[in-house]
Amino acid sequence: MSDTTISFKKALASIPADERYNEVPLGGSLTVGIYAPHESDDPHVPDTDVVYLVVNGSGFFVTAHERQPFGPGDLLFAAQGTERLFEKFTPDFAVWVIAAG
Repeated sequence: MSDTTISFKKALASIPADERYNEVPLGGSLTVGIYAPHESDDPHVPDTDVVYLVVNGSGFFVTAHERQPFGPGDLLFAAQGTERLFEKFTPDFAVWVIAAG
């Protein structure tokens, strides 16, 4: 596998205007994407463990177990099968989504 550099700005710009998520092709069993919801988020139950790396914005990350504030640089985790939701986030909110499995 060769080294790959992924630009956050390019990945964010690649999300179609009417979409919230765009996957970045890497290969292998690792899935990486950029998620930038518009105004609201829908509850989601991931089918794998997922790590979210907050790049822009702030708000609240809600799981079945807790509601916690987040901001740029924070790493958030949603276990497989656990519902998650982003709430009251700023308009510039965007995260890297990293999943394996």
